[in-house]
Amino acid sequence: MSYLYLLLNLGSLSVPLIFSFHPKLKFYKHWKSLGIGMLISMLIFIPWDVFFTINSIWGFNSDYYLNAKLFNLPIEEWLFFICIPYACVFTHYSLLYYFPNLKLSIGKTKLISYLLILAFLIISIYNYNKWYTFVNFSLATILTLVVVNKKPKILQSYLLTFLVMLIPFFIVNGILTGSFIENEVVWYNNSENLNIRLFTIPIEDTVYAFTLILLNLFVMTSLKKPN
Repeated sequence: MSYLYLLLNLGSLSVPLIFSFHPKLKFYKHWKSLGIGMLISMLIFIPWDVFFTINSIWGFNSDYYLNAKLFNLPIEEWLFFICIPYACVFTHYSLLYYFPNLKLSIGKTKLISYLLILAFLIISIYNYNKWYTFVNFSLATILTLVVVNKKPKILQSYLLTFLVMLIPFFIVNGILTGSFIENEVVWYNNSENLNIRLFTIPIEDTVYAFTLILLNLFVMTSLKKPN
């Protein structure tokens, strides 16, 4: 099933893209800032992805993607950094539209954020010899620290909306890592991670998703003109 990865990408994108033109949501108005956010995130995540793939820290099962690569990455992997952030950011904005009071107090936000930063930092330090764990948790430490100090309002809602995003995350990423199919689409060298799985998903992937979406939101919010 060589088109599985492509279908997962397009399936994730399809409904959010259609409802982007909803007369109340009008999410298409965020396309420019989201596009810039995607570009900046790709400038960080794509080189990371290429390095990890070349060094067999993770890789891709050729049975599940089309025979086309760019910089050693399947085209579907490039699409991942467009389709998944789009779907997640759309979900974030939709939840805030329908539930405008979906946010934590600034005090609770900072407390949770600093606890996360501390946890991310400790895990990265104690696992400096595991590439995926170290790079992943280090970036999460830095980005969360920047956001909580520069744009804490993002985290007031994101810490809650991300919990909702985890539902489709476990479905899509579960399939990518081997749930419901014979083999995984993406395989991991477990000597380079904590080797702790949530079903079939490496625990690092949840932090990876947290950071990827948070970076897009941070860029989008930073580009907004002050009222």
